[in-house]
Parts: sequence; structure tokens; C-alpha cells
Amino acid sequence: MTGKAVAPWTRTRLRTAPGAAAALALLVLVIAWLAAAYPRGVDTYEDEGLRDTVASAPPGRTALQFTAGAPGLGLPDDQRAEMVGPQPMKQRFDAVVRNVPAPLTSDPAQSTYGLRTTRKLVSDEPYLPRPNGLPPRFTVASQADLGSHSRLVSGRLPAGSAGPQAAEAEVAVTAETARTLHITAGSVLRVAGLGRPPLTFRVTGIVAPLLPEAGYWSVLSALRTPELVPASDDRDAPKYWHGGLLLAPGAAATLFATEGKPEMYVQLMPDTTTLTARQLGGVKSSLASLGSGPALSRLHTVYATSATSYTELDRVLLSYETVRGSIDPVVAVAGFGTATVAAVVLLMAGGLAASRRTAELALLRARGGALRQIAGRLLAESAVVVVPAAALGLLLAVLAVPEGRFGPALAATAGVAALGCLALPVRAALTHRTVRSAAERTDLVREKPSARRTVAELTLLALAVAAVFALRRRGTAGGPTDSLLSAAPVLVGVIAALVLIRLYPLPLRWAARPAARLRSTVGFLSLARAGRAPGGGALPLLALLTALTTAAFGGSVLAGSADARDRAALYATGTDARIGSDLPLPKDLPERVSKVPGVAGVSPVHIEYSVPLPSGAGDGDRTAVAGIDPASYARLTAGTALGIDADRLEAPPGAPGKAVLPAIASPSVARHLGKEPVRLHVGGQDVTVRVIAAQDRSAAVPQSDFLLLDTAGLRTRYPTVLLVGGASLDAKALRKAAEGAHASVLLRSEVRQEYADSPLQTGAGRIYAAAVAAGAGLAVLALLLSLLRGAPERSALLARLRTMGLTRRQGRLLLVLEALPPALLAGAGGALTGWASIALLAPGIDLAGLALAGTGGLAPVGAELRADPMSLVLPAVCVVLLAAGVAAAQAAWWSGRRGTITELRAGDAR
Repeated sequence: MTGKAVAPWTRTRLRTAPGAAAALALLVLVIAWLAAAYPRGVDTYEDEGLRDTVASAPPGRTALQFTAGAPGLGLPDDQRAEMVGPQPMKQRFDAVVRNVPAPLTSDPAQSTYGLRTTRKLVSDEPYLPRPNGLPPRFTVASQADLGSHSRLVSGRLPAGSAGPQAAEAEVAVTAETARTLHITAGSVLRVAGLGRPPLTFRVTGIVAPLLPEAGYWSVLSALRTPELVPASDDRDAPKYWHGGLLLAPGAAATLFATEGKPEMYVQLMPDTTTLTARQLGGVKSSLASLGSGPALSRLHTVYATSATSYTELDRVLLSYETVRGSIDPVVAVAGFGTATVAAVVLLMAGGLAASRRTAELALLRARGGALRQIAGRLLAESAVVVVPAAALGLLLAVLAVPEGRFGPALAATAGVAALGCLALPVRAALTHRTVRSAAERTDLVREKPSARRTVAELTLLALAVAAVFALRRRGTAGGPTDSLLSAAPVLVGVIAALVLIRLYPLPLRWAARPAARLRSTVGFLSLARAGRAPGGGALPLLALLTALTTAAFGGSVLAGSADARDRAALYATGTDARIGSDLPLPKDLPERVSKVPGVAGVSPVHIEYSVPLPSGAGDGDRTAVAGIDPASYARLTAGTALGIDADRLEAPPGAPGKAVLPAIASPSVARHLGKEPVRLHVGGQDVTVRVIAAQDRSAAVPQSDFLLLDTAGLRTRYPTVLLVGGASLDAKALRKAAEGAHASVLLRSEVRQEYADSPLQTGAGRIYAAAVAAGAGLAVLALLLSLLRGAPERSALLARLRTMGLTRRQGRLLLVLEALPPALLAGAGGALTGWASIALLAPGIDLAGLALAGTGGLAPVGAELRADPMSLVLPAVCVVLLAAGVAAAQAAWWSGRRGTITELRAGDAR
């Protein structure tokens, strides 16, 4: 091996076996693409989820709000007016924007500033509406850049300047404010002055917001839409209208002459276009600095000494972290499983190449070839194929998933390339570390585990036990991704594979003995052949068990998520659809709704909220009382967790209010009322009820404590809610039927879609499903590689047996029976391991984050992990059928179309 080679080794080997080189390149390309795409895909859905969480939160929560008292107290009026003029206010705004610490950035298009009142100003104009006899009150703000954020409907925008001594200032109102409060262009609103005559606000124009839900208009929503506000904290307090007036920036100083206690304000909407999940820690640090840190100290210098800041963006980010913390460990399970199967497939490919070249490498060793030189040339030979394929896979992954970090993708691709390059030389070095004249038999039945292998298996067992214990104790909710915890299902599969490998020879020996006494030799030969499989058969079994465990776990995760969404949607609506109002519904509405296509039934419900419970139940305890029609209610809720026994709930005959009404209550209400008759005041009448059963939830009142009664026992008969049943409801037609009823229409299908509509949940679900599918495909490839490894030997065996009178039918049966024991072992072991891993790990797996969007990961229903029978059985059956099909295809296609003499002359390996 020291002399100069006649022909270059690498070029010669690649020309000799171009098909094997192309197959290896394709395998590495696919695995490198998967390895590089996975972290970029995770980054993509995490970034999209973070941006969606911030963008979908109310602007009043996510805006960075800075306020300071009116400047220049004690100074002359003209100086104070100059301090709040358009130019000084713009300079203060720019200073605030510059001092927001990175990586937190603001969106200039929706950020604004100005001077506004902190006390509502009363205007007692006669044309203004007074719902409970109280005059409207207004918040007045000189919000900057009004013209760029609105469309003029009538009149003109307010203009001009005015000081504290001015008698009149120009304002504008939104179209919604004008419509609700009966204001038109030219209207006059007078408010009380501070030690002076009333100040007049003249409405010069009516505007329509261009983006009414954006931050400019929604941080202080009263400037956009009037709202009814109670005059006190009393439940029955009278209400008044609260609206907004948009003052000309040049007239901001007029607010000094009112009782509104004006303040300067700056509203900065966060820019989410470039926000990434990796910046989350930096953004939280920036928010902390703005809240009570160095950034706030700088604002005291550049904005105002009394400047304060307020935002709930940190809470929004915390809700995102909570959901992501429950999703990432679950998604990582699929990543670990697929990575394990991919690594096994690469090792099997290297093992297959080494086994095909056993005679060649043994001859080189026998002729004095150094093990280091042989391994080095094999490494160079592999690198020529593997490295370009891995680089191409990385390029394709970057093109397919354009967002995400490049570093993790590069590291994953480098790992694939390293494993692909080392698989062949390491396997060859281990096999030929001693000079051998011929390959020794390594039958699975005869192979004795070494001490090193035992130590390695015990180490893996300890890791698996530690991972399962930690996962059950700590769980996945709300914590960072832990590699050991996420690898728990994979470790369980690995341990199961190692145990099955040790136990596998026993059933073969037990079955071979009775098979040897049969007249037919096919059964005995198939069992003997299965027992003489190479000891390296642990790798395909490991790949299959890991893939089956991951598939069973993943299928159960996806099935559990879907089940949680179904139950959450049911608990939110009660039935397939819900039409509700705080006012009595029209009498003909049930009939109109029942005629809508797809409606199978309608059940009217009358709900009285905040019904006081007896004083013995506790001061201030109240509940919702729902009067239902037991028969129709039971029909709509039959087969769900919300069903009832209609016969037990029917009111006894007699005049309403005289008999004792049976009731079904929520657990807390049932405990308060007990089992004895109790008198309640419901809807202006006294009724006597007795709780006959407790139920966790009800279709009539989904979100609170409840008491269900038969409407026939109440004097109040008009419905406030309609429960609608139907398998395929027409949402548009249903809403059209409810027009004019001042009612909301809620469909269970729409609620379920909202639960799964978050980019974080949908992205994680896609990544999980793709990882499980990739793992299953690689496991199939591992099975094919294991069958391909022994294909030449099986073909030669069939040729020899045919010379002894074996028929083609018996040959096909022999190959099928030979492939069945390992396939049955993998299938049964995979299903059992998948079930065991789910049973072991279910207490520590939280599916709420993956299943339910918009709940902050706190599910209103249990989102527990349960074994899905189809996910357990279907992959196992497919493995058995695939193994049998490949064996039959080999016998029928390959062996049946090549002559016996050709096979006998192809070599005599066994």
C-alpha cells in the first residue's frame, strides 16, 4: 500500500460502481435537506407566531405609552402655549423614538403624540343623546397627523391656533361618533372652563379612519368609537356616552383652560415586521429598561422630568413564551425521532457498502494494507460523493425555507455530511481491524453480546429512565426545550429495540424445533434463514422501532390536539351553533332558523344572569339560571358530554311557581344548594328548586356556573338563546335568518378553526407531521436496505434449492416467510413500544399549546395525551405488509427472471 497507485483509487471506485455512488448521493441529499430545513422551519413558525401574537393583541396592550404632566406650570400662558406647539411636541416625539433601546423598534406609520385631557369634559348640549338622563362626556386630544390617518367625510379638518385665553377652538369627530351622538359639521360643544367662561369646541369636519383597528385609532378607542360607560362601579349604575374630540394641534394650549387636567402623551406601536423569536430576550430587556431603568432615565431628560411609561407588551410576550414553551418540546420529539432514523439509515448505507466489499477489503488487508490507509481512502471516496450532495441539500433547504437562521441549518448539514463520510470507513475499520481470510459468520442467533455492548445498553437504559422520570415530573408546559426530555420517546424505542434484539433468538429456536418435524421444508428453512441473518440486523430493527414509536407518538399527539379542539369548540358553543342576545329574541326566530338548510333541530333557552343564591351559600354568590325545553335540549346534546336526561328534568304539572322544579347544576352551585328544596328569585318570580344532578358543563351556559330548569315551570317563556343542531350548517344563511334580532351567531366549526388559526400552532403541526412522515419514509428505506443487503445471497439460495426440486411457488413462500419474523418483531414491538411510551410520558405532555390558539396555552378543557389506536396499528401493519411484499416481489421478479446457472456462478458467499 506504500507504492504509487496505478490508477487513482477514488476515480476507479466511482467508475466501478456509479449506481451505488449516485444512490448514496441521493440519500445524503434528502437527509441533508431535511436536516437543514427542520431548524429553519421551526424558526419560521416561531417568528410568524410571535409577530401574529403581537399584531393580533389589542393595540392598547402592545403600544408603548409615555405620558407626562402639562409642561410649564407657573409660567405665563403664552410661554406654556409655545411649549405645546406643533414643533416642540414633534421634537419631543422624535427624542422619545430615538431613545427606545434596540432591538425594540417602533412603527412610525401608527405612532402618534399630542396633548389630551385625563378627565372627561361634560357637554350639556340639548341635541346630544342621554341614555339614562346623563349628558355625554368627552376626551379631547390634539392627536398629530390626523389627515394621514383619516378620510374627510364632510366639512374640513380643524386648523388654526388658539391659546388658553381663546373662547373657541376647532375640532373634528369620527363618523361613528357623529352618528351615535347626533353631531354634524358645524355643531358646537361647550365645556366648562377653569376659572373662566365655558370653552366652545366647533366641529369643522367629520372623518372616517383609514385603519380603524390600527394603533393610531385603537389605543384610545373613544377617539374613534363612542362607548357607554357606567357612572359608578355599581352593577345597576346609570350610563352615559363617552366620546372623543380631535383638536387642531395648534390649539392644544386651549386645554389648559379646561378642567380636563391635560397631559402630554406619546404612543409608539411596536414594529413587528422584523421581530424574531431570537430577539425575545432583548425585547424584554428593552421593556424593562423603559419601565424602570436607564431608558426611562434618559426620557426624563429628553422628554419630561415627570415622564412615565406603560405597556402590556411584556405580558403579551409572556403569553407567547408560555405557548411556545409547551409546543417546542412536543415538536422536538418528532425531530429527535427523525434524526435517529436518518442516522441509522446512513449507518446502514455504510454497512451495506462495507458488506458488499468485504472480500475486497479482506484481500487488501491480507496483502499488507494498513488499516489507516484503507480507512483514509474510503473516507476520501465517500467525501467526494457526500460533501457535494450535502451542500446541495443545504442550498435546496435555504431556497425552500427562505426564513430562519443559517447557522443551525449549516451545523445540521455538517453533521449529516460527517456521518455520511465516516459510516463506510469506520464500519470497514471495525470489521477488518484483524486480518481475516474470509468473512466469519455473524448469525443473529449465535452472536453473543460483548461486555462493551452491555455497558452501552445499560447506559442508554439509565438515560431513558432519567428522561421518562424527568418528563413525568417536570412536564413540557411553560419550560424551555430540554433535549433529554424531548428524546424520551426515542430512548424508549432504542431500549425496546435492544431488548428485542436480545430476546429475538428465543422464539426462533422455539419455532424451529416443531418446524423441523413437518413434512415441508419451507417453514424450517425460513426460520433457519431468519436466524442466520447478520448480527448487524439491530440497525434496521432500531430504525423501524424508532420510526414506529415516533409515528405512534406523533399520531397520538395530532389526534389528541384535534380532540381537544373539538371539545373546546363544543364547550364554547354548546351545540353546532348558538344564537344569543341580551334581549328577548323575536318570537318567529326559531321557525326562521329551523328552515335554514342543514339545520336539524332548534332548542330555545331563556337565561337569567346573576341570580342571587341563598345567603347560606355565601355573601354575593350568584349564578346563571337557564330555562330550557328538556326534550329538544336533550336531542341536540345527545352523544356529547353536555347531554341530560330529559325525563328527570321535566317540571311537574301545576301552576308555575307552585311546584318544586328539578334542576341540574354545576358542581359549585350543587354544593351550595344541597339536595333539599331551595327558593330562588328568578326573573321577577320566586321558584322552588331541588338539585337532582350535578354536571361539569352545560350547552345553555357554557362559560360559567349554571342551574338548568324546565322552562315550563317558569312564567318567563321568551328565549334569549337558540341552540341549533346540524351537521353542515350554512353560516351565511344562518346569520341572514338572525338579521334584525340584535343577536350574535356563533358556529362550532368557526370556533374550532379559530383555535387552530395561530401561526404558532399551525406551523408546529405542519413541522410535526412532516417530521413524522420523513421518519416513516426513512424507516421504509431502512427496511429496504436490510432486505437489499441479503438479496444476492437469497437469490443464490433459491438457485441452489431449485436444483434440488424447489418450485417457484415454494421459493416465493420461503422468501416471504423468511422476511416475516423480523417484520412481525418490528411491527408488534413498535406498536407495543409506542403504547408504552405514551402511557409512560402522557402525564408530562401538555398539548394545550399545540391544540388551542388564543388561550395563552391555558386550555378550558383537558388536552391530555392518549394512545390513538390507528396510529399504533396502521404503521405496524404497513411494515409487515411491506416486508412481505418486497420479499414476494424479489422472488417473482428478480429470481424468476434470471437463470439458475447465472446465480450459481455469481459467487459462493454462503
